[in-house]
Amino acid sequence: MEIRADLYLGDCKTELSNLSDNSVDLIITSPPYADQRKETYGGIHPDKYVQWFLPISKELLRVLKPTGTFILNIKEKVVDGERSTYVMELILEMRKQGWLWTEEFIWHKKNCYPGKWPNRFRDAWERLLQFNKDKKFNMYQEEVMVPMGDWAKSRLKNLSDTDKTRDSSKVGSGFGKNISNWLNRDKAYPTNVLHLATECSNKNHSAAFPEELPEWFIKLFTKAGDTVLDPFMGSGTTLNVANRMKRHSIGIEIVEDYYNMVKAQINPAELYSLEPEAVYESAKHNRRIAVR
Repeated sequence: MEIRADLYLGDCKTELSNLSDNSVDLIITSPPYADQRKETYGGIHPDKYVQWFLPISKELLRVLKPTGTFILNIKEKVVDGERSTYVMELILEMRKQGWLWTEEFIWHKKNCYPGKWPNRFRDAWERLLQFNKDKKFNMYQEEVMVPMGDWAKSRLKNLSDTDKTRDSSKVGSGFGKNISNWLNRDKAYPTNVLHLATECSNKNHSAAFPEELPEWFIKLFTKAGDTVLDPFMGSGTTLNVANRMKRHSIGIEIVEDYYNMVKAQINPAELYSLEPEAVYESAKHNRRIAVR
């Protein structure tokens, strides 16, 4: 399999026009949060964040396959002592664009250090919003199964009669369960809370997330040979993980220093290419490099 990495230097609002309709299997990205990274990305005021992001999400909707998934890592900030509503407003406006807000994952930063402000405590989590174009999308749940854990030793020891049937929920959630199905199993499906440490090593970027984060979603929503896009590439974590997992990758970055750093890091030998040599293609005044 020939693994490819395409890099674009520029604003993703314009650079996304280089991508074909329905060509991407998974989008996973973490854009600058409101009023964050001002020195690097200029900062976007919470009141203008939705207006700023909607043209980008419109292009992402165009390039994503109907079977694809968009994972948006985002976190609202506190403004004048209360949580801003710009994330909720963004979700509502994206639904008007045609997105389906399918799921919300929580990234629990298990190594977050404690702290407080006069009216709240330190955040130890971030949102990972899942959007889709269609209700039927590719999802490979078995790829992210986890060991059963100690809970099974006690919970499955003495099963009641209702544990052995598809018992309806007592709280009206609409979900049923048959706990006896988990007898003699080694693995179970995970929850929508990811317990991952933050990135502690120096990646020359102020907001790099850990490799385990994109890796988990790439396992869940793609297979080898699929295409993964990060329109806010930063230090290139998503691309590096995607290529290591034998997925094609596309990265867009507006900061030239980060773009050049990722471009220098991409090594054809590390892309598991079966071709004997790497072929470099230059286009748009050397603004794109395709590693094959």
